[in-house]
Amino acid sequence: MRRVRLTSGYELPLDGDLLGVLEALYREVTLKHELRVSFEDMMREIQALVDQMDEEDRKRYLVESLFLNSVTYENEMLDAYMRRLTAGKKKGRGRAAGRSV
Repeated sequence: MRRVRLTSGYELPLDGDLLGVLEALYREVTLKHELRVSFEDMMREIQALVDQMDEEDRKRYLVESLFLNSVTYENEMLDAYMRRLTAGKKKGRGRAAGRSV
């Protein structure tokens, strides 16, 4: 199994597990910099990982990334829809406007 090396020296196996890559990036970049990591820092680390991958690995991780992002997008859209539905129900539950109790 091929491996890539993060700038911290951590070796990451390329086994097709996108969440493993994300966890390694979080541990080795975000946490090691005590949450003071910039967009540019993370992009440089990701670019360095991608540069070490061959075409097959890049394709595999792109497919996995698109799948994960599509599921995340679906969940966010469904969550927004459910919030709109429940917000509409909450508006109708209070006392009528202008009516005193």
